[in-house]
Parts: sequence; C-alpha cells; structure tokens
Amino acid sequence: MEASLRRHDTIYVGGEWIKPSTTDTIEVINPATEQVIGVVPAGGPEDVDAAVAAARGAADEWAATPPDKRAAHLAELRDALNAHRRTAAMLITSELGAPVRIADRIHVGTPVQVLDSYVDLLATYEFQERIGHSLVLSEPVGIVGAIAPWNYPLHQAVAKVAAALAAGCTVVLKPAEETPLNAFLLAEAVHEAGLPAGVFNLVPGTGEVVGEALSAHESVDMVSFTGSTAVGKRIGEVAGAQIKRVSLELGGKSASVALPGGDLATAVKVTVANVMLNSGQTCSAWTRLLVPNDRMDEAADIARSVVARYTCGDPLDPETRMGPLVSEALRTRVRREISTGAPQGAELVAGGAEPPDGLDRGFYVRPTVFSHVRPDATIAVEEIFGPVLSIIGYADRDEALWIANGTEYGLSGAVWAADQDSAVAFARQMRTGQVDINGGKFNVLAPFGGFKRSGIGREFGRHGLEEFLEYKSLQL
Repeated sequence: MEASLRRHDTIYVGGEWIKPSTTDTIEVINPATEQVIGVVPAGGPEDVDAAVAAARGAADEWAATPPDKRAAHLAELRDALNAHRRTAAMLITSELGAPVRIADRIHVGTPVQVLDSYVDLLATYEFQERIGHSLVLSEPVGIVGAIAPWNYPLHQAVAKVAAALAAGCTVVLKPAEETPLNAFLLAEAVHEAGLPAGVFNLVPGTGEVVGEALSAHESVDMVSFTGSTAVGKRIGEVAGAQIKRVSLELGGKSASVALPGGDLATAVKVTVANVMLNSGQTCSAWTRLLVPNDRMDEAADIARSVVARYTCGDPLDPETRMGPLVSEALRTRVRREISTGAPQGAELVAGGAEPPDGLDRGFYVRPTVFSHVRPDATIAVEEIFGPVLSIIGYADRDEALWIANGTEYGLSGAVWAADQDSAVAFARQMRTGQVDINGGKFNVLAPFGGFKRSGIGREFGRHGLEEFLEYKSLQL
C-alpha cells in the first residue's frame, strides 16, 4: 500500500480500480513544505454515474445482509485500516500538516474506534420493533453520497461510511481536494477487507464537479456532507429540489463559558488546547472563551502563558504542537481576520498576523489570543478556522448565556463551574449540539451535530446509524 500513496491514476468503482473518464488531475500540496506530494484523478460526472450504478447494483444484496454479517465486514475493515495505521498517520501529516503527535491518536485512532463502535452496535441494535399492533421496520435509505472535509479527512469519511454501511446502505465517497490521499488508503483497506463489490466506491474530484454531480444525481438517495455552511446550503438546495435526505455538519463558533466559582486556570488551559488543536482547523473548536469581567486580565495572563507552548514547527517533529494551515488561501484569510482584532477594540495577548519567526516555508499562522473582545467583533462572530481565541467578558450569568447563544452557529461548547449541577443547568440553556462539562471527553457513542446553521442531523453511535434509516410501519 505504501508504494501507491503518492500518485494515483485510477478510481475505485464496483470493487475494482478503474481508469477515470477524464485526464484531469488534482495536485496534493504538503502545507509544511509547499511541495507537491501527490497527484490524484479529478473525476467527472461520468465517473459519478459509474460509481452510483455500482452502488445501486450492490444495494439490494447489502441491505439484505444480516446485521451480524455486516458487522463482520466492518470488523475486517477496522482491522485492515488499523494494520496500516502508521502509514495513514504519516500520510495525513504530509497532506494536512497535522503534527505526528496527533495524527496517529486522533486522525487515525478515532476512525478505528468509530468502526469498532459500529461493530459493537450491530450486535444489539434492533432493526424492527412492535409498537402496539404495528411492526415497525428500520430499512436502509439506499445509496449515500458521502462528501468528506479536509480538516479531519479520514475521521469524517469513516464516520459517514461506517454508519451508512452498518445501516445497510451503499456508499460513493468524495474526499476533499486538499487531502484526498488518505481516502485511497481507505479504499485499499476496503478492498483488503473483502467488502462486496459496489458497497463502497471512491470518486475524487472537485466540489463543483463531483460534489455537485453526487448531490444532484437522481439515483443517490441521501447526501452526507461535512464542510462549510455555504457549501452545505448549496447541497441543501440541490437535494431539496429532489426531496432527498441530507445530513449536514457545518460551521461553528463555539463558546467555552467559565462561570464564577469554577476553576478558571483549567478552563483557560483546556480551551487554549482545544482551539490550537489541528492548528485551529476544527469546526467544533471553542474559539470564544467567556469569563467574568473582573477576571479578564487574569484569564489573559493564563492564556498568554499557555499559548507560549504552542510554537509552530515541522509537523514531523514529535515535539511540534502546531503545524501549518492546509493552504495558502486559508492562511491569507486567517491573517486577514486576525488583523481586524485590534481596530475593533480587542487587545492582542499573543500571536498576531505576522508570519512566525524562522519559518520561511509552509502555511503557518501564529497561535493567537485576543482579550477584551466585543461580542459583535468580527473575530467573535465569524468562523476563522485558524488558531485564534477570543476572550470575551460578561457581567452576569444571563449575559454569559446571551453571548454564548449569540451567533448563527450552534455546534459545540464547554461549561466550567464549581459543581456539575451548575454546569449542566447552564449547558441545558445553550443552543448547541454538544457541551463538555468541566472537561468531559469526546464520546464516539454520543450524537455529534449542530443547532441553527451548524447543520442538520447527527453522527456517531445509534443516532448516527439512524440518519441512514427509513422507517416502515406494518399494521397487523
């Protein structure tokens, strides 16, 4: 598998590696070196047609496969992917710029864990139940177009593929243009695992061509997309015209709320770590830290000390905690957003728009913290998608809640309080899809997704499985 990681001239359709219909290609750039590290095909509408036809041809048999047999296939896929775990981690480091210290644990380890969770779920999940005099059947929605993002490319692809396959659906996967190489590794793992031909198909390409063709295809029953709110809106429009099921995991501008009496030092430390993870390229990052007005300076001092440990560097160095952003275009946009902070009244605590010292190559941005940020400032309301934290003050609990809920997004969040009951009471009033309570950890069995413009639907666990099911009632 390692020998084929850099240049690909085929796509995976119907259980075979075949030539695409076009000669167009996509170059993959290492964001740390700015060098081309791979080339993949840029598929066209004809390739989407072929992949969808293969998925349709395999759909009935896969849907009729008993859950324990589907679980066995997913277990084989889990093991095949885990066998190439080191290769996958190094690949994601090279195409995304993720530091090696998180590439294995998060970018590859979590997808393996997700696959394992669906193997276990299929052992207990009931695809039919009696409700009064009715027999209610849970049936797969059909053919799924899965469109994955670049920021957690393997993780988000597996989240969609594993749940859809567990539900009995067949899949056509379109990886992001920026990070497609890991998807080829996933396809090779699928092939090694011996999944039936046509159950999983891979068509790389641009969003404008392959993504649009998948979303608009009349034989695709559902589109599962993770990415920007703007693209999600377009997919919703296209799918809505066909009354097609969609699952959209979109943007975020999440709040980490330090309530009076809580452990402020821990709240600041963990929030900074959350924002700087993956160089800030995380949709669920807590990019707004809300603190009592009278503790603003204390929070800023703690943040300054913590963020100093997040120096930019070579992602291949095990000591590096901050790699580059994925592209030059994103770096330019993030620096532009940072430059709006001071003119709008915010105080720069650390970082800034200037390039990091000593890094002549790579799409790096300084880890940046602002304090005294107005709730309506650009850096407080727009999803920057870079390593930028805004510290915002509040007068009382009601204002903290108003600020926390005061954006168009509602994906994630955190609450820090003196006791769990107080934190939970506040979290219940937050309009967001998940909230970490006093440092609670991510759970692949719990539903993940957003309120408001952060999306539609949920991923992971039972709730993620049920996104891919239709329900049929038999009145007996």
